[in-house]
Amino acid sequence: MSGETAARTSVSTHILDTSVGRPAQGVALTLSVRSGSDGAWAAHGASTTDPDGRCKDLPALPDGTTHVRLDFAVEEYFTTSTAHQQAEEQQDAPRARDSGVFFPEVAITFAVTPGEHYHVPLLLNPFGYSVYRGS
Repeated sequence: MSGETAARTSVSTHILDTSVGRPAQGVALTLSVRSGSDGAWAAHGASTTDPDGRCKDLPALPDGTTHVRLDFAVEEYFTTSTAHQQAEEQQDAPRARDSGVFFPEVAITFAVTPGEHYHVPLLLNPFGYSVYRGS
């Protein structure tokens, strides 16, 4: 390519704890990739959400990547987050229904097209989550 740089496929994410209406800081995640729907998964990067609940340091995807998996380790967040614990104290329903973390981890798998950016927000609460392709 004469002077052109090929666009790299990239991924970013952020987490909002909808039970407290705040970003989820300190959630560890891993990024895995594969080529083809039956290819083996390969770890490709890891990060931890910042005070805004974002991971801005995930590496660009290798050429040939067709699928990506983000694994969010949310159990530690739910058991150690001060903001989350304060919100739980204001409502007794979660403690009364469950003595542990219902979703200890969240795994999101999605297909990618070369050269595009994928922003994958996670809306999280103790008893459910939602994910979508953001912009």
